[in-house]
Amino acid sequence: MFTGIIQALGTIASIESRGGDLRLAIDSADLELENCALGDSIAVNGVCLTVVTLGNNSFAADVSLETIARTSLGMLKSGSMVNLEKALTLNTMLGGHLVSGHVDGLASIVSIVEDARSIRYSFEVPFSLQHYIAEKGSVTVDGTSLTVNRIEENQFDVNIVPHTQQKTIFGNYRVSTQVNLEVDIIARYLERLIKGHEGSGDNDQQLLKSLHSAGFLKSNI
Repeated sequence: MFTGIIQALGTIASIESRGGDLRLAIDSADLELENCALGDSIAVNGVCLTVVTLGNNSFAADVSLETIARTSLGMLKSGSMVNLEKALTLNTMLGGHLVSGHVDGLASIVSIVEDARSIRYSFEVPFSLQHYIAEKGSVTVDGTSLTVNRIEENQFDVNIVPHTQQKTIFGNYRVSTQVNLEVDIIARYLERLIKGHEGSGDNDQQLLKSLHSAGFLKSNI
């Protein structure tokens, strides 16, 4: 698990093909690695990867075919900058929100507009994911925990303040850039809970009514 608060920027040092999938070597001089060990988890652009080699200022991780197919990691090149975050511990400050590092899909940037001192980014998401995204809810873009400011059909906006612009790879984004998207884990489990209870009795109808009253459901019960 992660918080979505980016701890450092890294640089892809090399990409090695291994038996059909990839091994990424990442220079991470700004990331504290002294307390890291082989097998630990580090989120790279929001994707939870396992450390397989470890140096003083670098680490390597394997990327499976499943991860290549579902994320933007297969688009990286040597020299690409990436967002990095080590897995949280029980005494980590939860400054963002609970992030699993399991990417749900890719989103594309459709516009980048200056908005006073911040920059407003608009993203287009697959229709299969749009119902997970709520105005003023949380979403993770390339590992960065963000608040959704506006939703219109399958597009949503976020505002990026100067600090986030400087400390993440947002400064490298352009219109049409594809990013890793992870929806709020609570929304995913809530949908699973509702589907598991649909049509199974009066108590479950009461549950659905309670969720509707609390604003979690939009349809009438």
